Amino acid sequence: MLNTEKTRIAVLVSGGGTNLQALIDAQNAGIIKSGTISLVVSSSPKAYALERAKNAGIETAVADRHSYSTKEEFEKQLIAFLDEKKIELIILAGFMYILSPAFIAHYRDRMINVHPSLIPSFCGDGFYGLHVHEAALAYGVKVTGATVHFVNEVTDGGKIIMQKAVDIQEDDTPQTLQKRVMQEAEWKILPAAAELVSAQIMNEKRSNQ
Repeated sequence: MLNTEKTRIAVLVSGGGTNLQALIDAQNAGIIKSGTISLVVSSSPKAYALERAKNAGIETAVADRHSYSTKEEFEKQLIAFLDEKKIELIILAGFMYILSPAFIAHYRDRMINVHPSLIPSFCGDGFYGLHVHEAALAYGVKVTGATVHFVNEVTDGGKIIMQKAVDIQEDDTPQTLQKRVMQEAEWKILPAAAELVSAQIMNEKRSNQ
């Protein structure tokens, strides 16, 4: 039976869902105990992340921007759907869509994102996926990592929740670095941050009862 006190989490995805899988595994391992992944929303109906969610028994939905005439209408319907499902925390896990200030304001301090660098390095507009690791290697930094932060109106500009460093090796390529940053940093701090914020939201609900 669902513990109604737990923070209800929606994970927004667009691709393979490796970070989603890390969250599911963390929930199963008891690392995420103050929240429950209640919904996975994909911007693409072909995203393998949807299969990961279905395999875990998690409800899924597809939010296709191209089905709506305007961005405003798309986000209005997405907010209505998330609110209908009583979602309290949104986790962006490879969601390849820039959300508007109005959407962000609706979930102020209730939406988090993982970025594959130590913010403020290699972040902001244009820094996503392999581009981040290509930039780190081109610049010659010796340490990179990942950051989980709250989402605000500035790309990768919200308050930092958690960071973890990863050493760069001499023979690294963007692909090998991306994989190691995911394994050693993203897959560890994203679930930990999800638990931290879920616990904060749960405590706020209790104090308001």
